[in-house]
Amino acid sequence: MATPTAGAPVHVRGPEGPWDDVLRPLSERGTVVTYGRVTDWLPEDTGERVLRPLLGPRDWGRFQRLTHRRVRDGFLASRLLLKHTAARVLSSTPEAVDLAYKPGGRPYLRGCDQIDISLSHTEEVMVVGVTRRGLLGVDVERAERPMVGTGVEFQACTPHERELLESLPEQTRNSALVRLWTLKEAYSKAIGQGLRFRFTEFGFTLDDARVRLQRPDGSPGTGPEWSFGTFALESDYVVSAALRDEGFGGTEDTAADTTLDQGLLGVLLGRL
Repeated sequence: MATPTAGAPVHVRGPEGPWDDVLRPLSERGTVVTYGRVTDWLPEDTGERVLRPLLGPRDWGRFQRLTHRRVRDGFLASRLLLKHTAARVLSSTPEAVDLAYKPGGRPYLRGCDQIDISLSHTEEVMVVGVTRRGLLGVDVERAERPMVGTGVEFQACTPHERELLESLPEQTRNSALVRLWTLKEAYSKAIGQGLRFRFTEFGFTLDDARVRLQRPDGSPGTGPEWSFGTFALESDYVVSAALRDEGFGGTEDTAADTTLDQGLLGVLLGRL
């Protein structure tokens, strides 16, 4: 599968890391994608004393309102993976990371405009993307999720993509459609639209040499500033990433005390 600037996801097995494997690609490429399993990220102590400082007031309130056990576990574990990853990138602590949400639900790090983040989870797997190069979106889906023949082709594919799918051997069509779906999700997250942007309005090639965005008629849809890629994750899941390089340069310093406004830093770290 094609490799975008993001690189292959790094498995983070819990709060202990391995964090060197996360910081290395971030230093080299300016972007890193991590993943973890829900069960590995659920803390033994889920009391307010522990979780409220970790989640922060917004997500602590959301967590309390969730009633379905599986949904609660997925929400909690995914936020912990995201906050621990961001904390390592910022040379800070998870409690000091101020996770906020834009209209539509896209997460961002308040006060850290130089860093973009993205989050996705399905079943037992969570994926977090972090970049200092521009805009990033990630998406994860079960590789064997049945899509072909369910109507997804007409809800999520352009006419050009449907022709492409029909030209493929029958045994590969579903995996190709899953890949297209994750690419569309990742791109929509990167541009901050989510499912509000109709998937029939844009498409992708499935050329392993380089995945490219296309208009509905199959003509090119973006320039070289965008890179896309899909990765097989432990053979059970598919992860796609969409990265727009905004030309922020190659700064390797993402520590909180140099990327944050000093006044805001003081608030976040409780120094004011």
